[in-house]
Amino acid sequence: MQLGKRHLKFTLPNHSIALFLCAFGFLSIHAQEIVIDSTNVIQDKEKVTLKVDSLKPFERFKAEGVSAVVGEFVVLDSDIDKSYLELQQQGMSIENVTRCQLLGKLLEDKLYAHHAKVDSIMVSDEEITSRIDQQIAYITEQFGGDEDKVAKFYKKNSISELRQELFETNKIIYLANQMQQKVVEDIEVTPEEVRQFFYSIPEDERPVFSAEVEVAQIIIEPEITEEAKQNVIDRLNEFRQDIVENGASFATKAVLYSKDGSASKGGLIEGIRKDSPFAKEFKDVSFSLLEGEVSEPFETEFGYHIVTVDKVRGQEIDVRHIILFPEVSQKVIDEAKVKIDSLRSEIVSGTITFADAARKFSSEKETRNNGGQLVNPVSLDTRFDLTKMEPTLSAQVYNLQEGEVSQVLTDRDYTGKSKFKLLSVTKRYQEHPADFVKDYEKIQDLALKEKQIRAIGEWQDKKIKETYVSVNRDYNDCVFSSNWRKD
Repeated sequence: MQLGKRHLKFTLPNHSIALFLCAFGFLSIHAQEIVIDSTNVIQDKEKVTLKVDSLKPFERFKAEGVSAVVGEFVVLDSDIDKSYLELQQQGMSIENVTRCQLLGKLLEDKLYAHHAKVDSIMVSDEEITSRIDQQIAYITEQFGGDEDKVAKFYKKNSISELRQELFETNKIIYLANQMQQKVVEDIEVTPEEVRQFFYSIPEDERPVFSAEVEVAQIIIEPEITEEAKQNVIDRLNEFRQDIVENGASFATKAVLYSKDGSASKGGLIEGIRKDSPFAKEFKDVSFSLLEGEVSEPFETEFGYHIVTVDKVRGQEIDVRHIILFPEVSQKVIDEAKVKIDSLRSEIVSGTITFADAARKFSSEKETRNNGGQLVNPVSLDTRFDLTKMEPTLSAQVYNLQEGEVSQVLTDRDYTGKSKFKLLSVTKRYQEHPADFVKDYEKIQDLALKEKQIRAIGEWQDKKIKETYVSVNRDYNDCVFSSNWRKD
């Protein structure tokens, strides 16, 4: 992949796109959600034109068929179609992505998985199931908690069917990642290799690192009164009493009164395990109940609940819940607004520093003790690349100068509750050409990645020769980075 003119932005020179995509799956595994690979089967036999490479288009039918075989694994035409959909669902452009590149990536995944089995790399069903639980929970959240919508979107009859289809796909992805890690686990770069890597790049093509910022924030949330909390608890107790003593339908009350996406399904949440990504209090209460029993009201970070167990299925349970949120009066909201306005005035006047104000007054526990400093969830340090930040946050800090305090901003959480926020750019790093001394750690990381990619490429070339590989003649015009046709 060619180095962009003066802008590397964490890409690498002189490597093919397919090879980089292969390595990228391993190199970013800790920072990204796992890609779902076996949903949205496209079987419409409509004729379409699809690009094979940057020069020549060709026509084919999107009918189910075998694109390639690697060892014991098969790549279907629909797998390539689904890869396009997955890129789109992640917000990535597919304009310049060809079927050849996607097939190459799928071939690599299957090759890794095949040799992971040959090398006796094991993966437990429990570990895969845990990953699927997290995926399902994340996807369902994007659909407002409505599992029926999720199943329909992925062209499945139920969440259970989707879960089953994801199992084998996740297993292959896990095996592939484990194999890649094994290939590169002992690779290191010396200071001399870092130096050679940097100075081997022509000066006018050296990386230009994007502008970065360090950001701190203060959050002031309107305080929920004890009276508001008690009102919610009393309301849930009324529901519980009607259900337990009068035989009222829990599902009906969930439809009428519950405040989350599961309400449309009568509050039903299927397949909860003890390691599922739900609030600890929610799981503790749910697993303490017998089938048909209704809990007392309890609190989680998300709100106040009552729960009943619909069905126990081995290590999994299906539950129904009703969740309510305490009401916040306009008076309390106004008081919070006055508080943060006053706090901003004190910071701007120099009466108190932003960091001290965050420690003393911010409602956000995660950042309060660190003076409000935000941590980048990808790099796990305090720097944010302005071009890769969450768009809303990027827009809020883009024009702030170092040390400047934003105007009071209003955010709303998923419950609709308002909270007020101040932001400050504590440090700004301007876009700049890479400097070997100042940017040594970043350059070292790039040098390591290049060496890992080179090692993976060498491993691939060797293993392709040792493995049964058959590529459908529909892809004879493809130019792969590896010799999949063994010419």
